[in-house]
Amino acid sequence: MSVDTTDVNKSLHRFEGHDRIWLFGYGSLIFKADFPYLARRQASIRGWTRRFWQGSHDHRGTPQSPGRVATLTRQDGAVCTGIAYLIAPDVFDHLDHREKNGYLRVTVDIDFEDSSSRAGLIYIAAEDNAAFLGPAPERTIARQIAGATGPSGRNRDYLTDLATALRTLDMHDPHVFEIERHLNELTAHSPSLHFSND
Repeated sequence: MSVDTTDVNKSLHRFEGHDRIWLFGYGSLIFKADFPYLARRQASIRGWTRRFWQGSHDHRGTPQSPGRVATLTRQDGAVCTGIAYLIAPDVFDHLDHREKNGYLRVTVDIDFEDSSSRAGLIYIAAEDNAAFLGPAPERTIARQIAGATGPSGRNRDYLTDLATALRTLDMHDPHVFEIERHLNELTAHSPSLHFSND
């Protein structure tokens, strides 16, 4: 089930009056920056871990056959690596629409490689949103991803593009790479097979 969070995000006034804001990307924002930005830096956030637990009914799947995309979940001691973008506030009009399926803006401290830190924003699809699918074994997630396609393309491309981008940036994520491994095994055995989500 999808839920449009566009209006909710527009009503949030975090960083109001700022002409520049840091945005942390941990999923498709790493490999698909389809918005203008003033600076781009490798970064990380503490206490959060990346998980393919959010349903995609509007981009990488459909309401009848949702895909799975990344969100963040709290985990003590975890560090999630990604890319931080310095953007102007008007960019959020585009981002709020892009991230409308259950994602809300959340304030977070963003750590940079030079040991500096800045307050910024991330989009998180929390477990109480209507599109949240929740945890599942990596193989089960891979099977669902293999069978999902939406207006923005195949769900498998989202996963492999993210995994490739993380490797290029020398960022390790066991959860992402394990799903990728299972997906590769599934498609190697049946490269043209369209899996169902059953």
